[in-house]
Amino acid sequence: MLTRKQHELICFIADRLAETGVSPSFEEMKEALDLKSKSGVHRLISALEEREFIRRLPNRARALEVLRVPERGGEAKKPVAAKVDKSSSTPATLPSPANDVVEIPLHGRIAAGTPIEALEGSTMLPVPAALLGAGEHYALEVAGDSMVEAGILDGDYALIRRTETARDGEIIVALIDDAEATLKYFRKEGAMIRLDPANRDYSAQRYRPDQVRVQGKLAGLLRRY
Repeated sequence: MLTRKQHELICFIADRLAETGVSPSFEEMKEALDLKSKSGVHRLISALEEREFIRRLPNRARALEVLRVPERGGEAKKPVAAKVDKSSSTPATLPSPANDVVEIPLHGRIAAGTPIEALEGSTMLPVPAALLGAGEHYALEVAGDSMVEAGILDGDYALIRRTETARDGEIIVALIDDAEATLKYFRKEGAMIRLDPANRDYSAQRYRPDQVRVQGKLAGLLRRY
């Protein structure tokens, strides 16, 4: 069951694709649904993607494929392909991809070395939509150099997908004793959890499972030059 806004958005995208062959920009979707920000559009798209109504085409900033469309009365159906005039010898020109940007919460600085207190803030960080996949995301500014061998440098912005579970070898945000957060590789070591740095000058950190809560896993990085 889709929410009203999800239903409106999938129908708007499908109609635009049928008319022009190109998905609408985030700005156009925001205006069509009378939303206050593009981050609301991103959340709706992520929800539709998780429900397998749409999928994002890789390596393109503005490319959505509609997998099925709900009937205006409620039942889902496959989208009707856009009509193409084959009598014309001139190929249709498509608009160039838009560099859509969404805003995600920026929750302070996170240590890539010794754990520091996790900060919560209301600042929003603009992020290219193409860097984010399905799910809810937030950003943390990296402080420290313990993940440099993984290409994560001091001052980078870590883009984090919210999740409470992780597999061995994933880079996660770990909240330790409900007070401190750190960015590390996640490993299970017997009855313990080991948080590994990516810098040979740092040692692994070991904790009991009840001391560590997974707050998300790394989805991407932003770096300013």
